[in-house]
Amino acid sequence: MTAPLPNPGKKYDLDFARWVYDNVNGGDKMALCMQCGVCSGSCPIGTNMDHGPRKLFMMIRAGMQEAVMTSNTPANCTSCYRCVVRCPRSVPVTYILQDLLAKQAELGYRAKDSNENIAFAKSFWWSARAFGRTDERLVTAKYYWSFGPAEFWKRSMENLKIALGFIKKGRMHIGMPHSVKDKKGLKAILDKAREIESRG
Repeated sequence: MTAPLPNPGKKYDLDFARWVYDNVNGGDKMALCMQCGVCSGSCPIGTNMDHGPRKLFMMIRAGMQEAVMTSNTPANCTSCYRCVVRCPRSVPVTYILQDLLAKQAELGYRAKDSNENIAFAKSFWWSARAFGRTDERLVTAKYYWSFGPAEFWKRSMENLKIALGFIKKGRMHIGMPHSVKDKKGLKAILDKAREIESRG
């Protein structure tokens, strides 16, 4: 279980940087960051982030707790690892962003803008947890529905031709979703993983 933020709700808190170092995977390596900007310059979708990784790391150092915990930067990271490969100080940027995203969700924070990556990840995990595998029809339907009935209908109609093509070519089945045989075993695995995670 992650330690709570030092002062929840506080906009600026210099203890926040220490919290990140102690609680976020790779956070202890942030002290190596020299703010060269290679990570942000290498990011293929940096323009879709409200703050690039370089700026986000500086915000962490400055104690901008609220802004960091509601930033869409972690959710927009595609884990291409360009930043990790190119960082001259070997700062594990991707790992930090991945775990920061997990901490945002765990502590009840939400990115200020409506982030589609978060909605898709939730839909994907729901299918994996329920059936032991992903069913693209259900993942897509749940993902579209997360934006409301009107958007669900609009996106469904826009992609209907593609879906019908998949069915025709045998790339998408019709009928009940496929599932693993041992659902009880799957539940036991997930429960155990949750238990191990809660130990911290």
